[in-house]
Amino acid sequence: MFRAGARSIPSPTPDGGVSLACRSLSSGYGKQTVLHEVSFTIDEPSVYVVLGPNGAGKTTLFRTIAGILRPTAGEVMIDGVPIRQQGSRDHLHYLSHMDGMPDGLTVRECLDFYARVERATPADVERVLDQLEIREFTKSFISKLSAGQRKRVSIARVFLRERAIYLMDEPTANLDPKVAREIRTLILNLSRERIVLYSSHNLFEAREIGRYVITLRGGALTLFDRMENVRAAHFVIGVRTLTPTPALEGWERSGDYYLRELSGPEEVPGLIHDLEARGVRLREVREMENPLEDLFT
Repeated sequence: MFRAGARSIPSPTPDGGVSLACRSLSSGYGKQTVLHEVSFTIDEPSVYVVLGPNGAGKTTLFRTIAGILRPTAGEVMIDGVPIRQQGSRDHLHYLSHMDGMPDGLTVRECLDFYARVERATPADVERVLDQLEIREFTKSFISKLSAGQRKRVSIARVFLRERAIYLMDEPTANLDPKVAREIRTLILNLSRERIVLYSSHNLFEAREIGRYVITLRGGALTLFDRMENVRAAHFVIGVRTLTPTPALEGWERSGDYYLRELSGPEEVPGLIHDLEARGVRLREVREMENPLEDLFT
């Protein structure tokens, strides 16, 4: 198991692959340091879930890797080249948790604009319209899209040009469980043979999409390991529904939440599928007793 100070997961660099390294990386905002000497190396294409509670430093890590924030100490390296060196950043793309898309444009106008920014082609726009299943929305204004539709457009923008590294900052935040699962599936399919850093504070989501887990607490690296090595001793989920439902009668209640204890996060997708098949309209599924605390100590 890789804990704070671990340098890498041992694996050969694939032919034509790319490596990403954070070397004693510290970063923050003004005089406030958020990241504290974070070090790791990634050289295997896969999904690496960056886990941590709010304020752990996930977004700061992504912004620093992307070159948006300048580190106060240490550096980010891509294939051994500092991120600050011209051309190095071309290897990666960053999906912020704030999509920043112009509400006054249609979906096609938005993607055409970003295609010009990214030096992508009209054929690339057509490709992502099909890959993200948003062709039917091309004439719709961004402001009129649902949260799930808007997220698909945001992801389409990121995949206009292929990159070796993708940074996905909580791409399923504020989406209902069904749409969130669809988004995770899309990202998995689009990112094969790529390095994907995918931030979340949700362990069952992490298990569904990730092969490796990186955890942060207070801006420090606390764990870097394979997902199958992560175990949670106690796992209780809470379910909120859009309408009252007899299907959940007998479940323990805590405020608006129906509670269920499971053996682990891996059981959550099956439970969601079962509830939806029984006509339960889900509003939210979340961990009520946070199993991540075991990982952060």
